[in-house]
Amino acid sequence: MDHVRDFVEDAAIGVSVVERPEQLDGFLEPGVAAAIWERRLQRGFHAWIDELAPGQLPSCRIIVRPDAVFEAVDEICEEVGLPKSTWRDWFVTDIAVLADVFADLMKAPYLRVRLDVITTDACRKFHLDAVTARLICTYRGPGTQYGIAKEGADPDPVSSVPTGAPIFLRGASWPEPPVSGLVHRSPPIAGTGQTRLMLVLDPIARPQE
Repeated sequence: MDHVRDFVEDAAIGVSVVERPEQLDGFLEPGVAAAIWERRLQRGFHAWIDELAPGQLPSCRIIVRPDAVFEAVDEICEEVGLPKSTWRDWFVTDIAVLADVFADLMKAPYLRVRLDVITTDACRKFHLDAVTARLICTYRGPGTQYGIAKEGADPDPVSSVPTGAPIFLRGASWPEPPVSGLVHRSPPIAGTGQTRLMLVLDPIARPQE
C-alpha cells in the first residue's frame, strides 16, 4: 500500500494506492483526495467486453439500495440484449461488489448508479465533482485521467487510472476540510473509434435526492 499525503495551498492532493479493498479506509484521511484500488481485469473479460457492439453495452442512471444493485444492473443488461454468459455474470457481480465496498466506506444507505457508454470527449475538462464523493471504474476503453490543479491551470503531469481499477474521488461537497486539489476528466477519445464503458457511483442519503 502506498499512501501519499500532501497539500497545495491548503488543498488535499494525496492519492492512496491500495491492493485490497480492506485498505481503502485511507481514503477517509484528511490529506487524501483519492484512492485507487489497483487491480486488473482478467484478459478474458477484456476480450469479451471489447467485442460487444456499443448498442449491447448497458447504460443507466438509477438510485437503489446497495443490496439491490445486482438485480437492477442485471435487469438493465437484459433490456439491452447483452447475451447471458459467464462474463456477463462476472460483470454484474463486480458492479455489485464495488457498490457494497463504496456504500460501506461512505456509510451510504442509497447509491446513484450510472453506467455511461461514451464515444465522444465527454467531460473533457478537468473538474471537481459537485458531490460528496464518487467512485469511477472504467470497464472498457482508457481510464479516467487525474492530476493536481495549481492556480486554476490544468494538471501537469496527468496520470491515468488503469482500466478496471476503481478510483474513489473526494468531491466539492466533502464535509471536512481541506478541499480537494485533485481534478479529473474523461480521456479524449473523439475520432479514435474507441467506446468506453464507465461505472459511476455516488452516495445518496435519501432516494429523492
